[in-house]
Amino acid sequence: MKTVLCYGDSNTWGSDPATRQRFAPDVRWTGVLQRALGGDYRVIEEGLNGRTTLWDDPIEPHRNGKSYLVPCLLSHQPLDLITIMLGTNDLKRRFNLSASDIAQSAASLGTIAIQTARTADDTPPRVLLIAPPAVTTLSELDLMFEGAIEKSRLFAEYYRRAAGWEGLAYFNAGSVIASSEIDGIHFDAEAHQRLGQAIAAELLKIIADDE
Repeated sequence: MKTVLCYGDSNTWGSDPATRQRFAPDVRWTGVLQRALGGDYRVIEEGLNGRTTLWDDPIEPHRNGKSYLVPCLLSHQPLDLITIMLGTNDLKRRFNLSASDIAQSAASLGTIAIQTARTADDTPPRVLLIAPPAVTTLSELDLMFEGAIEKSRLFAEYYRRAAGWEGLAYFNAGSVIASSEIDGIHFDAEAHQRLGQAIAAELLKIIADDE
């Protein structure tokens, strides 16, 4: 059995843009991924609302993705595949980061994962860096995410470059889904379904290429 760790923010946790509650396990993209991969795979969810790539949030503490990554990896290994989809929260105005900085920060977590985690055969896992889809029309989040729409539209290209530099597999979530028009940030149930299926296909390709 191969183990897949999905490391992310509220969109991996499964935040419903309409209710702000959590989608059921079978609705979340990680649950869709588990069904698509089947019984030969075990999918582990590691999503946290507000998680950043590697930045300490002065308003929401304990959200630094780098700080938690190593103990997370060590607690769940052996690990065969790791997906990292972070960066949307880095767009908050208080961090004042460029799209390029965010992409490189996300990719650096992939490097840490390769250096830290191991498979059952004591080899490094494969890491899939996922570029979050662009932010859409913001409602009550517009002040917090001022300027985020324009920056997020650059994610796909900058994440692709950063993945190449770090030797990571790459997938653009925006190629199959869009953020909800309700809040401009989170995924609706249909998007979770499409993303889970797409990520399953990407992971199976990675496995096939390695065999």
